Amino acid sequence: MQQIAFNEISAAEVSAIPAMQQLKLFFAFKVDEGCLTGTPTDSRFGVMERDGRRIFRFRSDDSDYRIYFTVEKNADGDDVVVVQRVLHADSLKDFLFRSGMGADAEDSKLSNSRSFWKLIEDGEKAARK
Repeated sequence: MQQIAFNEISAAEVSAIPAMQQLKLFFAFKVDEGCLTGTPTDSRFGVMERDGRRIFRFRSDDSDYRIYFTVEKNADGDDVVVVQRVLHADSLKDFLFRSGMGADAEDSKLSNSRSFWKLIEDGEKAARK
């Protein structure tokens, strides 16, 4: 079991989700060894890379939310899953539409989007909860 940490932005995004949906979302959010090594085996997970940076995406079957997270080491050398953003699929589709990227091939298109990486950087810079 990995520790999960949230920043101020992702914590606020989660708190805006109704409690039962939060439970469903995080019950399904199980980060496996493949994610920790950068090769997820579960099709609900994706990996995006740009300029040497890597972020993972979890797309739940039971909800319309996407969790974008990184995996970092804590002081003891243990893996910590840091949730950078939690976005509703509708807001993501809107983002893709407004960015002129369409909704297909989501991960590869987001990997090349400066706007998406700015969204993630804002989460990374936010204080952790």
